[in-house]
Amino acid sequence: MITGFLLRALDRRISIAIGIILAIAVLVPASNLLLPADSAFRIPTYIMSMLGKYLAYALLALALDLVWGYCGILSLGHAAFFALGGYAMGMYLMRQIGTRGVYGHPVLPDFMVFLNWKELPWFWQGFDMFWFAALMVLVVPGLLAFVFGWFAFRSRVNGVYLSIITQAMTYALLLAFFRNDMGFGGNNGLTDFKDILGFSVQSDGTRAVLFAMTAVMLALSLLIASGIVNSKFGKVLVGVRDAESRVRFLGFRVENIKLFTFVVSAMMAGIAGALFVPQVGIINPGEFSPANSIEVVVWTAVGGRGTLIGPIIGAILVNGGKSYFTGAFPEFWLFALGGLFIAVTLFFPKGIVGTVQHYLAGRREKRGARAAGAAQQPGNDSAVAQQAAE
Repeated sequence: MITGFLLRALDRRISIAIGIILAIAVLVPASNLLLPADSAFRIPTYIMSMLGKYLAYALLALALDLVWGYCGILSLGHAAFFALGGYAMGMYLMRQIGTRGVYGHPVLPDFMVFLNWKELPWFWQGFDMFWFAALMVLVVPGLLAFVFGWFAFRSRVNGVYLSIITQAMTYALLLAFFRNDMGFGGNNGLTDFKDILGFSVQSDGTRAVLFAMTAVMLALSLLIASGIVNSKFGKVLVGVRDAESRVRFLGFRVENIKLFTFVVSAMMAGIAGALFVPQVGIINPGEFSPANSIEVVVWTAVGGRGTLIGPIIGAILVNGGKSYFTGAFPEFWLFALGGLFIAVTLFFPKGIVGTVQHYLAGRREKRGARAAGAAQQPGNDSAVAQQAAE
């Protein structure tokens, strides 16, 4: 069964993309750790961490593409799953600080001591263990997606209405996490991390490992997503996107199909958030912002939704542009982002990868038509042979 899954997942384009991502996972950390500091080919640690952040965003965009590009669910709340995964990892990192905090309390994080908390809340229990935190990175976003999807999909909420309530969900979480009495650091969030698995989060070696793990998880998630969409289930998934009523008429439980895909996507977004936090060094309620979810939609649209590879490219390109423009022209960045989305919608509705695929498919069709026309003409055996060779 696993072999069949891999064969379905590893088509040529996906294989090349996974190979490139895994090569990046090895080469970038190697250049940072092995090359001398004055080498022109050495990638500085801050650049590596920034690229790692982009790869985490790429994983988030891939998660959105699974539900939007293949199931037709335009979620404007995927930032919530991303942030919840980030908070789960942030809670583990806060528990590792111990007596090295500002107030030196062996159990309570600094913000709890400042707010006169007397004991650790029950929902912080267990986060001193990495395996438990890693489990919560999957369970918390997945459980929220399951509960939300259970009610939304069984009520047959679709289209713009579903998009609105996903955005309302993430906005409600934003307001909740801003409160100091929630026990998640309020508007300051969680920061001042020291260690992860006993290694300093500031060291070059740890940064290199975090980058490599982010790239590997992106490659693995791409493999899983490709296996899903290229399976028989994936064909039904596309059918739900294009003609939901017909799929329902054929006897499929559409709500279960949507729910499974939504939960898997939420877990992938949670993993992205967990990999993001130790590389940037902070997680706060701002990550729940509805604007962040809209940005993920822009990345996916620019790269090409329904392509899997496109959102990865879109996330890296748009965030690379954001890093440049916010430094060079900070007052114009939001206008540039809005203009980019409008331009893609009007002139490249399939996105970068989708447009390229459409162009290449058109060229193949034209070559096939020319070959068929030449084959119908008598005495053109040499032309047919030439077309076959091409």
